[in-house]
Amino acid sequence: MPGPAVPGPGSAVPEGGLADPRFGPATAPPSAGVDAAQMGAPPAPGAGRRAWTRAVGAGLALAVLGVPLGLLWAAVAPDTPVVKTPDGAVYGLPQPEQPIAADGWFSLLGLGFGVLAGLALWFVLRRQRGPVGLVSAVLGAFAAAVVAWQAGRRIGLGTFDRLLVTAPDGQAFTKPADLRAGGIDWLLGVLPVPHGNLLLPAFGAAVTYTLLAGWSRWPSLRPEPMPDAGLSWASEATPAPTAAPEPPAPGAAEPPRG
Repeated sequence: MPGPAVPGPGSAVPEGGLADPRFGPATAPPSAGVDAAQMGAPPAPGAGRRAWTRAVGAGLALAVLGVPLGLLWAAVAPDTPVVKTPDGAVYGLPQPEQPIAADGWFSLLGLGFGVLAGLALWFVLRRQRGPVGLVSAVLGAFAAAVVAWQAGRRIGLGTFDRLLVTAPDGQAFTKPADLRAGGIDWLLGVLPVPHGNLLLPAFGAAVTYTLLAGWSRWPSLRPEPMPDAGLSWASEATPAPTAAPEPPAPGAAEPPRG
C-alpha cells in the first residue's frame, strides 16, 4: 500500500506555522512584536544615542510636570498667619502648625509623584529598561521636586513681600507655604547640596523602578520571544489518518477477491 504523500520543496505550509498532520510538525514563526535586538541581531547604528535621547526627553517631561505638582501643593498647603513688627514678620501663634503641614503635604505629594514617575518610565521606556531608565526616572523626579518647590512657594509671595514693606506694625496677614524640612544648601558657595523632603520624589522613583526590575520575569528586563512549543493540529495521541488507496491504472489486472 502506498504511504502518505510527502510535500515537495515548494509545498506551502498552513498560515500560522501549524503543520498539516500528514506532513509532520512545523516550526512556528517568531513573534512579529519582537524586535531585532531580542532576536540576537546586532543593534542598529546609533541605537545607544537614541536610547539616551529618549531618556533625556522623558526626564525633561517629568521636570515640566513639577509645575502642576507645585500648584497642587500650594493649593492644599495652608498659609501661615504672621504679624508685622519693626523687625519684620513674626508668627501670629506661638507654635504654628501650618509650616509643618506644608512640609507634610510636600512629602506626601512628592513621594506619590516619584512612585508614579517610576511606573511611567518603566512602561514608556520599554527598550531602555535598566540603568538608563533608572537614571532618567531619578533625575527627572528630582528636577520635578525642585520645580514644584519653586513654583508652589511663589504663589502669593508677591503679595506677602508687598505687605511686608507697606503694612503698618501690628497688622496680621499670611505667608505662603514654603519648605522648612528640605531645600538646597550651598557647599563653599558653589556646590548645591539638596536635602530633606526635596529628595523624596527621587527616592520614590528609585525604589519603584528597582522593585519592578527585581520582580521582572525577563533577565534582560525586556519582553522576550516565547520558546517554540511545536504545536500541530493533530494530537500526539491521535494517529495520523492513512491516505486513501490510489485508483488502479487503466488495464491493470483486478486483484483477487476473497
